[in-house]
Amino acid sequence: MPTTNSASAAWLTQEAYDRLQAELTHLSGPGRAEIVSKIEQARSEGDLKENGGYHAAKDEQGKIEARIRQLTELLRDAHVGESPADDGIVEQGMVVGATIAGDETTFLLGSREVGADDMDVFSERSPLGAAIMGHKIGDKLSYVAPNGRTIDVEILSATPYQG
Repeated sequence: MPTTNSASAAWLTQEAYDRLQAELTHLSGPGRAEIVSKIEQARSEGDLKENGGYHAAKDEQGKIEARIRQLTELLRDAHVGESPADDGIVEQGMVVGATIAGDETTFLLGSREVGADDMDVFSERSPLGAAIMGHKIGDKLSYVAPNGRTIDVEILSATPYQG
């Protein structure tokens, strides 16, 4: 199980890491074999210029290869395991309550791959995520959004994600 303290590493629960590793194993083995078989079958049907099945299979192959690259990179650099300390400091793996531009919201600071389907997820590399990392409950700050607007933020809560 790889772990790293790199600031660019995504935080994943052990469950999410195992699920993504299983997906990568499937895509790299049986998934690849299945798409190669589809391509060969479509190729045997004749003229490739007008062969919709061939082109669809090649598109699917490209998507599989892109997902394999994405998962390989994510899992190689992931910080896996325990939730961060419950010390009220915003970091990866925390559920953050904040007032953002006057609206109160709650979100997970981490990777969408954790599977937090019941809440919004912001990457620590996003403008918001980068701005709030290391801040604590009660801190008021602002950051510049990609559209050039300055957004005011107040950290209301920061608790470890319990997935």
